Amino acid sequence: MSFDNSGGFQKPPFPEGMPMARGFGVTGDFDIQGHRGCRGLMPENTIAAMLKAIDLGVTTLEMDVVITKDNKVVVSHEPWMEKEITTKPDGSFIATSMEAMQYNIYQMNYDEVIKYDVGMKPHPRFPKQQKMKAVKPLLADLIDAVENYLAEKKLPKVQYNIETKSLPAGDNKYHPMPAEFIELLMAEIKEKKVEDRVIIQSFDFRSLKYLHEKYPAIKISMLIEDSEEKDFAGQLSDLGFTPAIYSPNFTMVDEALVKLCHEKGMKIIPWTVNESKDIKKLKKMGIDGLITDFPGLFK
Repeated sequence: MSFDNSGGFQKPPFPEGMPMARGFGVTGDFDIQGHRGCRGLMPENTIAAMLKAIDLGVTTLEMDVVITKDNKVVVSHEPWMEKEITTKPDGSFIATSMEAMQYNIYQMNYDEVIKYDVGMKPHPRFPKQQKMKAVKPLLADLIDAVENYLAEKKLPKVQYNIETKSLPAGDNKYHPMPAEFIELLMAEIKEKKVEDRVIIQSFDFRSLKYLHEKYPAIKISMLIEDSEEKDFAGQLSDLGFTPAIYSPNFTMVDEALVKLCHEKGMKIIPWTVNESKDIKKLKKMGIDGLITDFPGLFK
């Protein structure tokens, strides 16, 4: 089992006094979400990437979280040390995807996780990405850094769009069960008092159902793969409720889909849009925001 580039598990190889937020749910403005911070320019899901995304004018910081052996909520796209971005403590690189999955974050305490660098290895798909020493941060530390930065710069508050990285194939192997995962995440969110500025998204509808039942005030976004076989009605039926946001792969979006979402009272915020021409095309269709590796495209 592994994660694909969007966030789901692949089938092979085996299964106070500050201005209000600018983003969706507060002002109704177009929501610019920095994917993993700004992955095209900075090491993904790091504090540095989030602060750079703020400088580029995002309204929402998009990120992913996993859980460690000692129940820490860590910002990471995969629940293991992905070979594209990881340098091992001895300075060597991880050779294959299968090897990467052996470095299972759910089987590591956080003091082990921070021995691995995720900012120095040149990224094969993002050559403009700045290289620097970086570790996978605790969600709590990332939120603290962002909130302090916004206060220092006297900038409007931003939202946090947090994806839970789980699917049934990984239960109790790469992550806890959905209820435990959500409770660990919500404990951090409540501790930092950012509930009104959080969106929780997932491809794992089990997580979203539990969240909807236990924490109905939290905004929810349902993530949809371009490989999804069920139609729009079938997807909503599987989820069992209408979330705040519908977030499909951007290649799935047309005017009819935008209309369907708006008729249901949902915002539509596709991922991951990295070309100016696609941004213009999608905005013309009436989308409410988008997720991009290059938030600077909006400048």
